[in-house]
Amino acid sequence: SQLSQFMDQNNPLSGLTHKRRLSALGPGGLSRERAGLEVRDVHPSHYGRMCPIETPEGPNIGLIGSLSVYARVNPFGFIETP
Repeated sequence: SQLSQFMDQNNPLSGLTHKRRLSALGPGGLSRERAGLEVRDVHPSHYGRMCPIETPEGPNIGLIGSLSVYARVNPFGFIETP
C-alpha cells in the first residue's frame, strides 16, 4: 500500500531514515501519473524542512522525500525548522 510499508530494520540508521520519510502519494495526495515537474521540483518553502537530495530515482522522484537533519514535526503536523 502507499500509506504503509514494512520498516527496514537492517541497522538502526536505516530504521531512523525510514521513520523520517515524507510522501506526497496516497489518499488526499497525488498520483505518480498526475504529478508534473512543478510538483516534483524543489520549492523554496522546503528550505530547512525537506532534504533536496534524498529522493528515490524513477517514477517516485520528488514525490518521496526525507526530513532535513534538524527538522521535526510539531504536534499540529507542521514541519518546523530551527
